[in-house]
Amino acid sequence: MSEQVKNRVTSEEKWVKIIAPYRNGDTLHSWWQVINTFVPYVALWVLMVFSLQYSYWITIPLILVSAGFLVRLFIIFHDCGHGSFFSSKTLSETIGFILGVLAFTPYHRWHHSHLQHHRTVGNLDKRGIGDVWTLTVDEYLALPKRKQLAYRIFRNAIVMFALGAPLLFLVGNRFTKKSFTRKDKISVYATNAGIALLATTLCLTIGWKAYLLIQIPVMYFASIGGVYLFYLQHQFDGTHWYTEQEWDFKTVALHGSSYYKLPKVLQWFSGNIGFHHIHHLSSKIPNYRLAKCHAENELFSNIKPIPFLKGFSYVNLKLWDTKAGKLIRFKDLKIARA
Repeated sequence: MSEQVKNRVTSEEKWVKIIAPYRNGDTLHSWWQVINTFVPYVALWVLMVFSLQYSYWITIPLILVSAGFLVRLFIIFHDCGHGSFFSSKTLSETIGFILGVLAFTPYHRWHHSHLQHHRTVGNLDKRGIGDVWTLTVDEYLALPKRKQLAYRIFRNAIVMFALGAPLLFLVGNRFTKKSFTRKDKISVYATNAGIALLATTLCLTIGWKAYLLIQIPVMYFASIGGVYLFYLQHQFDGTHWYTEQEWDFKTVALHGSSYYKLPKVLQWFSGNIGFHHIHHLSSKIPNYRLAKCHAENELFSNIKPIPFLKGFSYVNLKLWDTKAGKLIRFKDLKIARA
């Protein structure tokens, strides 16, 4: 065995031992997180229904808070799919399906794509599954003008977040594709049926106007927040992407996944997903142990955090410059060409 391979094996053994104590969920802690997120979400729905009798201006702040709870429910849904929340696969899938109905997201279909994302993230040769559409500078310049325009429109912040995010959850997740497996298709159909049943029950209980005045804006703001967090997990200044030959799981986890340092309140609502470098190192670590794992181990001391407000500037990064080894803005293309 070569010296380089020996060092790599030794390094891997070290980080595997480091993360081992944090892997797999504690049943009581997991249930408590389900309760302290689901119950307030339902309570907020009750408050929003009552608030409509007085003024929609009272409802709006409740909608924003509800959107935050829905993002947190989605994080639990996400952890269930990784098997990091409950030891029982049946329980994980049951809770995941229910939360998927609330978040308008088919459980099995979403996780099928998401697990592929974990296996290919940061790999320039395996883009396109479970990630944000990203072209290299050379790929973009080789496109005809109309396709360049289509890419620019897609990567526009307003299109991607204000329009694309809610359309993805409200509309995109309702349909299947030929490429879907039978299990994926059933997941979509079952989730659609669950959404229809819940929507019908609520419409009959509180009225269809009240339902739409609450459900649509809650989903709208939650989807924008969720997609923004997902975007920033791998699209930031300082991220690293590699070719298939160069790709290494640990390196991409620690240097191709962000540490987004959110204010404590937002960290709670986002289920600690800002510690995304830890999550990609081991998806078996439940969200409530990510911060602890980061804080207690020297391995992560050199990970540079992204300040909260700084993160918003990274939505301007559009293309991967293979020569410079970084993401760039469209207006940097002239420099990249030189």
